[in-house]
Amino acid sequence: MSDRPIAARFGATRAAGRAALIPYLMAGYPSADATREALAMIGEVGADLAELGVPFSDPLADGPVIQRASEAALRAGMSLEGALRVVADARATVPVVLFSYLNPLLAYGFDALVRDAAAIGVAGLLVTDLPAGQDPELARAVTAGGLDLIRLVAPTTTPARVPEIVADASGFVYVIARLGVTGPRTGETGMAERAVRRVREATHLPVAVGFGIRGPDQVRAIARFADGVVVGSALVERMAGGVESARSLLAELRTGLAPF
Repeated sequence: MSDRPIAARFGATRAAGRAALIPYLMAGYPSADATREALAMIGEVGADLAELGVPFSDPLADGPVIQRASEAALRAGMSLEGALRVVADARATVPVVLFSYLNPLLAYGFDALVRDAAAIGVAGLLVTDLPAGQDPELARAVTAGGLDLIRLVAPTTTPARVPEIVADASGFVYVIARLGVTGPRTGETGMAERAVRRVREATHLPVAVGFGIRGPDQVRAIARFADGVVVGSALVERMAGGVESARSLLAELRTGLAPF
């Protein structure tokens, strides 16, 4: 739906001739106050959307940086309910996507989660371990509740499977840049570019690429074939040193997104 915040933001970046910068934060790391401050900072530095991770005790898809951040946030008392309070209290000027494993959502109550998230302005939901087609009722509840449902496509996803994954997606599609767990790592972008092409054949939604991005050269390379670039582990590492350290990294990464 074109009047939703994520669609509007991608429309703006396309009009500007560049890809969107999408930072990932872990709710409650290194503290709830720091997360709130960082959500406000993201728009100030020129990023376009934010992904907010919900800490989980068994984050199988995440690398060591985000795993450690998740563990620290849980020890400090952060939860899904706390993550929602962070969003409600933050002065974010960009659309926020809640990034979670399924168990915390089910424990909270899925219908209640969709209702409460929409009420505080969350724009979308990405459920890491909810494969497309596994629970169509949950998928319908997300979009019926006013949130975009962000779907993940892996570089190994077959061309036949891609249309099934994106059939109920909205907002954008998240393409995983490489095999393995999250974490900053250098490498060529051919695998991600091929995956993006497969997604574009199946949907008109914007396509963002993440996993392993830590510098402006990588951002620049991915921005040549994708609509958005997600940076996670590298930013979470910087958050350990404070919000200003994270701001410095995002400002550097933003230089890779000048119109070309």
